[in-house]
Amino acid sequence: MNKALRYALAVVLAGLGLLLGAQQATAAADGPIKLQVVGDGGRSVNVLVTWKKDGAPVTDIVDATLFAESPDGRTFGPVALMSAPEGQNLYNPAEPLPDGEWKVTVKATKPSKAQASTTLKAGEVANVPATEPVTTAKMAERAASEEPAAAGLPLTQIGVIGIAVIAAGVLFFVLVRSRRSTGV
Repeated sequence: MNKALRYALAVVLAGLGLLLGAQQATAAADGPIKLQVVGDGGRSVNVLVTWKKDGAPVTDIVDATLFAESPDGRTFGPVALMSAPEGQNLYNPAEPLPDGEWKVTVKATKPSKAQASTTLKAGEVANVPATEPVTTAKMAERAASEEPAAAGLPLTQIGVIGIAVIAAGVLFFVLVRSRRSTGV
């Protein structure tokens, strides 16, 4: 194979790979986020933050606050959410909820605006057998079961892949023809 054609093929394929990778990275990092608010069975709240488009974990810094209101009129918050040590996209309030039933609302402003609410009971847990803690993976499984995943690839990604296949086919055709004309 001609040395120049090998370099051309390598450059085209590397460029397409970089283009696809960059397109996929920016597609995941743009757009709205989704908040999933769940009680931990005690006095805390877990908030899982994912990209609404594809359900991927949000690795950007999330700026969110929690506010809670009880049926008897008591309020709690606003309290800032902090990144939890259990997961990259899992957040907890800086302070535990007081005992009682609460309607908890979480509002995020960064990387995009989002809001989610849930009702839960907070209190000390006594004589409860040990259970597995709610992890990021388990919360993601719950989210996947609640909302069907988007099917297929985005149209732009399909277009880029199609162009790459066509370019590779044309390049292959040119290489075969050049090989036949040189007699190799």
